[in-house]
Amino acid sequence: MPTDISLGGEQPTATARPDDDRVLVCGRHRLVLSRPLVMGILNLTSDSFSDGGRYLDAASALAAARQMVADGADILDIGAESTRPGAEPVDESLEWQRLEPIVSALAPIGVPLSVDSRRASVMRRAVAAGASMLNDVSGFADPAAIAVAAEAADPVAVCVMHMQGEPQTMQRTPHYDDVVAEVGAWLSGRRDALLAAGVSADRICIDPGF
Repeated sequence: MPTDISLGGEQPTATARPDDDRVLVCGRHRLVLSRPLVMGILNLTSDSFSDGGRYLDAASALAAARQMVADGADILDIGAESTRPGAEPVDESLEWQRLEPIVSALAPIGVPLSVDSRRASVMRRAVAAGASMLNDVSGFADPAAIAVAAEAADPVAVCVMHMQGEPQTMQRTPHYDDVVAEVGAWLSGRRDALLAAGVSADRICIDPGF
């Protein structure tokens, strides 16, 4: 989870720290980046890659999350809408219905909780329930999502992902003339928008996506 976000242009001065001193700020948590960190993935869905349908009931989801932490996970990422290529979107109310009891129950677990959502309204509820990181596969393209991150009472982290189109269309003949330059420029723009809104560099993660 790098925070140097070295994507060209003038770099924020906050990223000039040596590697062994870098942290990712996730609400009340500080993740030290001097070693690789392990993220446990918990999908509360019926159609995700490897575990779709396994954790639809709260008891099994909570047991799996606690086992991940016991096994050494540094952070948990919880999603209630599959965003694999070709996935169908779910209703906002269903997404939150799946998330709310799990996020609320896991908030005191001792590691940061990341919530994987594209909806600003769901992000806002998740932060209020105890999430300390927002993971958006649409790259915070919605200004309202940026506002949620910028205005949170605790300094939540953000993970900004690149994709072409939406999950339903992202793998339908994607095209780049220069994939590194184009993805880098797009992520730089999202980084700059977050910085301009007041999200500090030590709260931003970059995910180049597929």
